[in-house]
Amino acid sequence: MTKWFGAIGIACVVITASADGNSWWKHVEVLASDDLQGRNTGSVGHRRAAEYVAEQFKRSGLEPAGTKGYIQTVQFKVRQIDESRSSLALTRDGRTIPLTLGEHANFSLRIDPAPAVDAPLVFVGQGLQIPEQQIDDLKGLDLKGAVVVYLNVTPRTLPTALQAHFGSATDRWRVYRAAGAVGTIAIANPKNVDIPWPRSARQRLQPAMSLADPSLDDYPGQQVAITMNPAHGNVLFEGSGHSFEELLALDDAGKPLPVFALPARVSARMTVTRTDVDSQNVAGILRGSDSARRNEFVVVSAHLDHLGVGEAVRGDAIYNGAMDNASGVAAILEVAARLRASGERAARSLLFVAVTGEEKGELGSRYFVAHPPVPGAAIVADVNTDMFLPLFPLKQLMVLGLDESDLGDDVRAVAAAMHLQVQGDPEPQRNRFIRSDQYSFIRAGVPAVAMKVGYEMKTPEAAVAQRWTAERYHAPSDDLKQPVDRDAADAFISVVRQLAIHIANRPDRPGWSETSFFRRFSQ
Repeated sequence: MTKWFGAIGIACVVITASADGNSWWKHVEVLASDDLQGRNTGSVGHRRAAEYVAEQFKRSGLEPAGTKGYIQTVQFKVRQIDESRSSLALTRDGRTIPLTLGEHANFSLRIDPAPAVDAPLVFVGQGLQIPEQQIDDLKGLDLKGAVVVYLNVTPRTLPTALQAHFGSATDRWRVYRAAGAVGTIAIANPKNVDIPWPRSARQRLQPAMSLADPSLDDYPGQQVAITMNPAHGNVLFEGSGHSFEELLALDDAGKPLPVFALPARVSARMTVTRTDVDSQNVAGILRGSDSARRNEFVVVSAHLDHLGVGEAVRGDAIYNGAMDNASGVAAILEVAARLRASGERAARSLLFVAVTGEEKGELGSRYFVAHPPVPGAAIVADVNTDMFLPLFPLKQLMVLGLDESDLGDDVRAVAAAMHLQVQGDPEPQRNRFIRSDQYSFIRAGVPAVAMKVGYEMKTPEAAVAQRWTAERYHAPSDDLKQPVDRDAADAFISVVRQLAIHIANRPDRPGWSETSFFRRFSQ
């Protein structure tokens, strides 16, 4: 049955939790419906989705943990490029070489750009500075006033989590800013790209966002951020004595990349429309049963937002985000509903949160961690679910951050009881460990893991996952028409439920591994 609630009249489907994946899918059908228009951060569709989640939290008996009921309002700065009044060009040997936005390169507006930048270019190879690993690609280079050009990869010899952390745009900018740079040009190795350039370029005209709270700005002082199409990478290296193909071959072979000043300057003119918008995190608490531990919290998280409405592909302009990440939100709704139905309570409290702004750079979770509804020191762990991809039977869990904390032991214990195998990230170059909301908790010193339906490389399951990424990731075809394995989804929900309970019942707080780089964030 359906009832209507809320000032804007969202339909609330009354869903009874079931152990067959069907109730999970019904939540996905609501959240990924065309009616919600892709749930873009700050949109009416997102607000309707947040109200739906709040109503489901209420039905599951969760205590409101927002600033207004279950809702925590998050304020954003919004920027949108006006390409008709913007331009990008290189200057070399007195010649101006125009670059076409959308074809050669795109501006990233996750930063708040300067109106105009004219600066020299310096190629810094992988562009990393990691003293612990004796890596300093910037040594001997003069980056003052320069735009840094880097190949957006990390050494495969680094541990998986370090590849992700040091390869992040935020950590890179910390290093480049300290060296005096004013901007960046990132070029991907095409072998590591999740989204083909033509599809990613379609999103360049969509609004980008940052948190309105200036203390949470990850890119202070950055004047320009450019993403280069690898198909046109050579235009940057003409006259340098090096080619982009040569640099890619060195990277593919695991050999060091040269670093050098490029014989060119970049000229960027950016006309940007700026507005403000509010969006919603949704939070609720299932109180723990132990008087000594109920004031500590295990967070169970998933992101609610997706990409909204964009450029049409085969006549479809709604980016529904069924797997990314209506599936994850539906999973945590099912966990809460099943706990309600069973009456099971763990020792610690469970804090369920559906966050906004993940697609804008994990912004909703960053705000939530900075402004938690409970004392920050009381949050002991985060279990995050994002695009877990139930495309084939669940036999193996892919766990991001598996060995960074003793949460890995909890995962292994739960998996063993369910006769599941456990693996770390089989493709660390994709940097998945920092590409979702668990990373906001990690940066705050909170041990965290994220899980997906796993697969071994070079298997039929890997081919299915890779095909999904190539064809449906961040595309309108991530919709309700795609095939999914509901039994796999149901089994995954059981894993999340059992893991959350297992962590919440631990006599001790989760802790970082002695060898984990990320333990420094809790010190």
